[in-house]
Amino acid sequence: MFQAQDAPVRKNQIPNLVKLSLVTETYPPEINGVAMTLSQLVTGMREKGHQVQVVRPSQSAEEPYALADQSTVTVPGAPIPRYPDLRFGIPCRNRLIYQWRRWQPDVVHIATEGPLGLSAILAAKRILTPTTSTFHTNFHSYSEHYNAKFFTSLVLAFLRWIHNQTRCTMAPTRELADQLGREGFRNMDVFGRGVHLTTFNPAARDEQLRQSWGAKSGDPVFIHVSRLASEKNYQLLKKCYDAIRQRHGNARFVIVGGGPLEPQLRKSFPYAVFTGPIPLENRALLARHYASADAFLYPSTTETYGNVTTEAMACGNAVLAYDYAAAALHIEHNKNGLLAPLGDESEFLANSLRLAGDLSLRQRLGTAAVAYAPHFDWQPAIDRFEAILLHHIEAAKARR
Repeated sequence: MFQAQDAPVRKNQIPNLVKLSLVTETYPPEINGVAMTLSQLVTGMREKGHQVQVVRPSQSAEEPYALADQSTVTVPGAPIPRYPDLRFGIPCRNRLIYQWRRWQPDVVHIATEGPLGLSAILAAKRILTPTTSTFHTNFHSYSEHYNAKFFTSLVLAFLRWIHNQTRCTMAPTRELADQLGREGFRNMDVFGRGVHLTTFNPAARDEQLRQSWGAKSGDPVFIHVSRLASEKNYQLLKKCYDAIRQRHGNARFVIVGGGPLEPQLRKSFPYAVFTGPIPLENRALLARHYASADAFLYPSTTETYGNVTTEAMACGNAVLAYDYAAAALHIEHNKNGLLAPLGDESEFLANSLRLAGDLSLRQRLGTAAVAYAPHFDWQPAIDRFEAILLHHIEAAKARR
């Protein structure tokens, strides 16, 4: 199996420039981890000189087919059930064949597994263009959070069928790549994630913002940043917050994000400050929120990576998360954050109370997280993605 780290770009060597068509059903200004990751990926590849075309569904204010040029192609879309602010692309194989015969991409990268992604795979096969893909979302693990656990095996089989039609599937961690490999996903590779450290750092701390949350000097402020949806395990977050409030009446709580559960969560957490979603183009404002808090609790058990974990660490938060995905990769328990065994709610709750009651612990973990933050640099991740694409482009040429 090809490993991108085995073929790094040599110093003083200009890599071959490629024409990449990236196909996704979510993209900014939509607000979620996948959209953020893809926008950073597109920006990074363009800064390296590559031509990148984004194929996506038309968004709410756009007409279908409104855009079709070398940088963006839009196709008709429809709202995703239970996620009305997100859309999936309508099948459009023939339109993509037409577009790509004119533009002639070197590789097509499938970022999402919906109807648009499948259309892209079929269209690329027709014009003999290699395809790669990324595994961004554990859709199969979401089913139990929507009273549809019996769908888990069906969804996993569909995802496996989609990804196995591409030359490789990139996961954000080796742990997930190996797990998917055991589930029958072929040709797994790893493309990591990053954080823009010039934006996400402790210097973004804003004492006036803390005061607006009702926090006085020394009061612990707990922040949670995420898409507000059922799969993020808000039952456990409420248990933690309620327990902290009972023991530490001076604690303050901030919840950043939007989503289908927002109205319900506002009722469940009446004591918390809800900011609503922060647009992806205003990352500096999001960084101010992280850096102005002290601790970050992330009880989700359905992440493929969890960008918010590394963003919080970079801003100096003491992070508590389950021992998997980005947390397992970057947190050393009791050194630069706290970990609980995956699914162990009692341990998670106990650690949340440790954070709430120990100022020196919060400060020590936050300081260590910031010292570790250079590991989150985006550039190695972009370089790795580039190397994987170049390998498969060359391999496809050699087979012709």
